[in-house]
Amino acid sequence: MGVNEQIARLNKELDEFHLVLGEILPRYLELMKKKNKTQEEQNELDNTEQFLLEVNTKIAKIKNKLDQDLFGEAINLYYRAKTKAKQGDLKSKIQLDQLRTKLQSSIAGNHFFNWN
Repeated sequence: MGVNEQIARLNKELDEFHLVLGEILPRYLELMKKKNKTQEEQNELDNTEQFLLEVNTKIAKIKNKLDQDLFGEAINLYYRAKTKAKQGDLKSKIQLDQLRTKLQSSIAGNHFFNWN
């Protein structure tokens, strides 16, 4: 499977995930607000809450991995270009300037770091 097919598949799955989540959350919020819940409703609320906590953890792990991989690869490219540029490689000097600009704007825009 090529990268375009993988991107299409991932987009489709993310859209489906978003739709399902959009169905689960309103019911969860409805149960949260309800005053006198039956035992069945309380069980549903507990199960849904547990599920949502697990989903949230999985999403956080995925985001963290994505952030780390993107940042790590950009830094690797930057230092490889910097090494070659120091050796006088003109293409690497140009690439280094471009990477430096991208990294600076990403850092300034909080794209790479999650400031907690």
